[in-house]
Amino acid sequence: MKSITLDQALDRAGAGRYQRRLIGIFGLVWTADAMQVLAVGFTAASIAATFGLTVPEALQTGTVFFFGMLLGAIGFGRLADRIGRRSVLITTVACDALFGTLSIFAPDFTILLVLRFLTGAAVGGTLPVDYAMMSEFLPARNRGRWLVMLEGFWALGTLIVALTAWAASAYGAVDAWRIIFAVTAIPALAGIGMRVLIPESPIYLLRTGKRGEAREVVDRILDLNTGSRLADDEELLPPPPMEKLGIFSPALRQRSTAILSIWFLVSVSYYGVFTWMPARLAGEGFGFVRGYGFLVLVALAQLPGYALAAYGVEKWGRRPTLIGFCLLSALGCLLFVIGSNPLFIGGALMLMSFALLGTWGALYAYTPELFPTRSRATGMGAAGGMARLGGLIAPSLMGNVIAHGFGLTIGIFAGLLFIAGLIGLTMKTETRDMSLA
Repeated sequence: MKSITLDQALDRAGAGRYQRRLIGIFGLVWTADAMQVLAVGFTAASIAATFGLTVPEALQTGTVFFFGMLLGAIGFGRLADRIGRRSVLITTVACDALFGTLSIFAPDFTILLVLRFLTGAAVGGTLPVDYAMMSEFLPARNRGRWLVMLEGFWALGTLIVALTAWAASAYGAVDAWRIIFAVTAIPALAGIGMRVLIPESPIYLLRTGKRGEAREVVDRILDLNTGSRLADDEELLPPPPMEKLGIFSPALRQRSTAILSIWFLVSVSYYGVFTWMPARLAGEGFGFVRGYGFLVLVALAQLPGYALAAYGVEKWGRRPTLIGFCLLSALGCLLFVIGSNPLFIGGALMLMSFALLGTWGALYAYTPELFPTRSRATGMGAAGGMARLGGLIAPSLMGNVIAHGFGLTIGIFAGLLFIAGLIGLTMKTETRDMSLA
């Protein structure tokens, strides 16, 4: 018998038709998750009107949503390393669809808060496992580009929720937040059945001794991409025994601390901007830079950010691309602060949107590769937890500081993003073309 490693088998299969199907399924629910997260900012004013609240009070839906995401990311990430990626994904997507749909019909604010918390827990569990799993179906030479492509579906979700809010506002819809939540639930509902079609990760199967099942998955990938299968005299070589390392064990402590710090700083800045900016632009705005129409342009600016990140992670490497986008994001925030006319402010907002989403693309390509297989979902869950902690803090931070000036708040975010870039400089690990097995 000839032995072949999983990396060799995936390299032979390449990234083709099989991965395109996967990214379509993963991307559908990723779009839904983006819509659920960004709905916090786009629904606050409408929820406040429905239940007789102030906008800051209505933003409690965001607070409980991000708290649920924090718990879901940490809990489901650890669970996926123990019982497998596939079952956790199916469960979290089903809960996302269920509680997201029930949110549409909430009769009072208290019930809405409970349902947004449960939706957040499901979304928080979906996000880290998505990336851990998708990364394990990709050959090393294509992994970074494809992971950024998956992250690009976040921009699609942002665009859809912005267009939905714009349409609801234009037609003067009563309880517009119910319409927005209804639209966010559609892709999650469609994704439930599709997720059942995804097999378990072949790396996870090999790690847990299920070599026959892993071979079946690899044969399926080879057959769809190249029309071939493993030869009868070839067997998948099990990966070398690997101790399960805690993400803060001595071998991983420095990289874990650095990457989780970057996740926290970027998320505070991102959610701080996109929780309050929709309400600000929909209202008084900045001269002609106002209304949902401009928010659609801000969402569109994210797409080239992903495209450049997809190019950069393969051409320049994960680490330099991440550092570059962090610093570019800080520059966009700084330009917003010093801007004095609407045209300049509008350009700064577009740059912020472009660079922040490029930063996320680089982060999601880099992070799963920093952790070994037996700790990968745990590491991604911890990263997701830090992101949700940032999302939890951001609305409160904005609420407390915004009274002293909107520009001051954005200036704080510029400083946080600059620090994130400096932390990236301290990281010594580059993962381009690295084996995950």
